Amino acid sequence: LEPESKEMNTIYVQGFSTSMPHDIQEQMIRTIPGLQNCKILKYAYAIEYDAIDPLQLWPSLETKVIKNLFTAGQINGTSGYEEAAAQGLIAGLNAAKKLRGENSLILKRDEAYIGVMIDDLVTKGTKEPYRMLTSRAEYRLLLRHDNADERLRKYGYDAHLVKPEVYQIYLDKMERIHNEIERLETIRFTPKHEINNILETLGSTRLSEGISAKSLLQRPEMDYSKIKPYIGETSLTLEEEKRVTILIKYKGYIDKALRQVDKQKKMEEKQIPVDINYDAVLNLSLEAKQKLSQIRPLTIAQASRISGINPADISVLLIYLKQHY
Repeated sequence: LEPESKEMNTIYVQGFSTSMPHDIQEQMIRTIPGLQNCKILKYAYAIEYDAIDPLQLWPSLETKVIKNLFTAGQINGTSGYEEAAAQGLIAGLNAAKKLRGENSLILKRDEAYIGVMIDDLVTKGTKEPYRMLTSRAEYRLLLRHDNADERLRKYGYDAHLVKPEVYQIYLDKMERIHNEIERLETIRFTPKHEINNILETLGSTRLSEGISAKSLLQRPEMDYSKIKPYIGETSLTLEEEKRVTILIKYKGYIDKALRQVDKQKKMEEKQIPVDINYDAVLNLSLEAKQKLSQIRPLTIAQASRISGINPADISVLLIYLKQHY
């Protein structure tokens, strides 16, 4: 039971979504222990709306059926304000790019949750209103809130959505962060250094040999604020200090995720011609021919994510592309 506001005397009942008639809702709510005598101020409701099949969309959100028509939001089969806003941004951006004769902006699955959502919609389709859940993204370690600017700021700048002065502030910030990581590599602590006192209070092992400040930050119990008194003055903001800590502490995990991305990128870079005739691809399964012809993926990676397309189909397709294109 979730209080809606400090000012209002209303309680929201989580997990009680329904579109039943009001008299049925009156009976249902009173079956919940503690709510036998409750008063309903606002009845639950549902919204019905028409939607297109998102498999009819290119990753740019232009429709395959009607050239130069871009769609976004619930019409594409999604639910939620954030999902609609994200699609509107990409559809509007790509419509403008098409008018200028520029290539579409297609965010990859390792670059943004927007990229995951659109790829899911245009590659897998949806049978029910789609919500963007973090569990849908295989590269969650890379899609962090602290590095959103690093992932997307340049795209915004190149698309004229970010002002030059704002982009310069971002560049200056990234330079400070990387310079600080390099500087921490050069600062060393010896077993006789007073930082051992801090390590003891944190339950961390005392230094038995010389160690760099960067290596010390990799310890689970350490963060930038704890070593700050021993490394000299810096001009970093609190946000930048946290970013330095994250990049150093989780470098091994981040590098592993990036290696996975590199493998996937080789498949993303392998383009599939839009006009390919899948019926002419020998040894391709019937299901694969039907789904590839319907969805018309733009890359091998996108094709591999289509439900029902197996590795053998991808191998056959790669051989055909090598022989004919």
